[in-house]
Amino acid sequence: MQFTQAELEAAAALVHSQMSPTPQYAWPQLSERAGCEVWVKHENHGPTGAFKIRGGIAFIDWLRRTQPDCPGIITATRGNHGQSLARAATAAGLRAVIYVPRGNSVEKNAAMRAFGAELREHGDDFDAAREEAMRASEAEGLFPVPPFHTELVRGVATYGLEFLRAVPDLDAVYVPIGCGSGICGTIAARDALGLRTEVIGVVSDGAQTAKLSVDAGRLIPTDTARTFADGMAVRVPVQAAFDIYSTKASRIVSVSDAEVAEAIRIYFRDTHNIAEGAGAAALAALLQERERMAGRKVGVILSGGNIDTDWAVTVLSGGVPRV
Repeated sequence: MQFTQAELEAAAALVHSQMSPTPQYAWPQLSERAGCEVWVKHENHGPTGAFKIRGGIAFIDWLRRTQPDCPGIITATRGNHGQSLARAATAAGLRAVIYVPRGNSVEKNAAMRAFGAELREHGDDFDAAREEAMRASEAEGLFPVPPFHTELVRGVATYGLEFLRAVPDLDAVYVPIGCGSGICGTIAARDALGLRTEVIGVVSDGAQTAKLSVDAGRLIPTDTARTFADGMAVRVPVQAAFDIYSTKASRIVSVSDAEVAEAIRIYFRDTHNIAEGAGAAALAALLQERERMAGRKVGVILSGGNIDTDWAVTVLSGGVPRV
């Protein structure tokens, strides 16, 4: 999956018709902690509080053009993907049926309903909810939206385009991995711009399917995906995404929930931004690799800020949420 610069610029024009570009800032206290110049791409500042909004805009635009008689969409999510698609589908006059696992984020569920989602709970994790959503799509005549699709990636890649145009001399950028649209979009933007920036993926110690797959050179599903960084809580990798990040990412770094919790606290102390678990994972990985990155110019993707209040209280009080 490759995009030309013109294709990404067209996607950016579409995305920016519905939201402003998000900012990127160099934060001096983060740079002091990390021993390198740290730039943060603030996807937490978007209209849904997460980067996924971009993919929803692009996907629903594509769906309306190619499937004009489609009555709606069906998909599964831990929250940010669902908010994105519910917002875009509802605005286009389409139904948006969204599956979530039992015990999903209360506040992300509320946000999806507010954006127009018909929310359904199924299974104990994202992958179980995804399987049920794909099964239900045919029976209900709704378009099944997978977690990874060319148009989702094209939309998401616009944050990489913004970031790498604003700071084209980044030596490296850290990106969290769930199903892979974020890291693949960042790689696509880097390649379209002809840059040499290292792209480094980040997974949770409790959800290592992407890292295990890259290390093995083939897809390695896991039995569980247990982490409070729910945006990375995936146990079945996506082949199309793996084909990209396994060859074009420099490496995959694994971070613990304790490291992620500390990164959330650091974001709050040093920048007064709140990050969800997956949103703080890139910073956690950079801090883990502090010596390796010494003196370089490094970007981190703060991919979202949608953390439930009780978890935020636990983290900011010095704890680590249990799942």
